[in-house]
Amino acid sequence: MNRLIQNRARAAAAPPAAPAPTQYLTFTLGGETFAIGILGVKEIIEYTSLTDVPMMSDCIRGVINLRGAVVTVMDLSVRFGRPSTSVTKRTCIIIVEIEEDGERQVIGVVVDAVNAVLEIAAGDIEPPPAFGAQIRNDYIAGMGKIKGRFVILLDIGQVFAGLQTDDAALAAADQ
Repeated sequence: MNRLIQNRARAAAAPPAAPAPTQYLTFTLGGETFAIGILGVKEIIEYTSLTDVPMMSDCIRGVINLRGAVVTVMDLSVRFGRPSTSVTKRTCIIIVEIEEDGERQVIGVVVDAVNAVLEIAAGDIEPPPAFGAQIRNDYIAGMGKIKGRFVILLDIGQVFAGLQTDDAALAAADQ
């Protein structure tokens, strides 16, 4: 019993363990490497033909049927204000799950190619740059250091957050 008390006292006095590395799915978009937290990724599928939906935002490429569910597919490149992603043999759709207004949504994201799942320690993540980024700062969760290079860690919820607002603004402007 005494030994148990001593072990607990030692454990309580020990410095806290460093946070465990977090896993990120890295992918290429327009020659740059981005990453999103693996916990938000449901699956990765081959690029397939999409069904066009009229009156959608320019960054929405269409919808797909994913095992009976309608999934909206966004061209991430267009969302970042860049030209549309060209479809090649390596083009993929990353199926992500986000939470918006307390509701879970499944959305597809078109990317040039998926690279790998990497672990990035919390100590290797820097805050987003204050200016100079070619995408909106609120889309960036941080900058991960991997082998001397930076990878842009996206806040995928923020990337989708303003989309409905953007659509509402476009509809109001048309009237």
